Amino acid sequence: MVLATMLSGCIGGGAGLEDMAADKTILTGAVNRPASDASVEHVSDEITIRNAVSAADVEVMAGAPLPWANAETGSRGAISALQEARNGSELCRTFTATRERFDGVAMYKGQACMVAPGAWRMEEFRPL
Repeated sequence: MVLATMLSGCIGGGAGLEDMAADKTILTGAVNRPASDASVEHVSDEITIRNAVSAADVEVMAGAPLPWANAETGSRGAISALQEARNGSELCRTFTATRERFDGVAMYKGQACMVAPGAWRMEEFRPL
């Protein structure tokens, strides 16, 4: 008898599944990263690549890939096709670089130029 009384409340008088709606007030920890964070990581990786390109000994490398890693972002990759030439009075280095991250691998083309002794500026850094 007690069982029949309990079941009668579930079968006839309770709310059905069709009456239930999702509770939109509940938040989860899975959120998209703001675009500004991605660009900060991109700039940090660009600076790391520029520093590796400017510090490389082009003659000693002789076409060998130059690995790079950014501990701040977790990105890493290799710089290849590193060539040095003069652009007017500036010494410039052109290169290609891979960038491996948690979201995939990308390839970039770049050029860094020395604008003052020991000071380099990235003139070009774009995805291929």
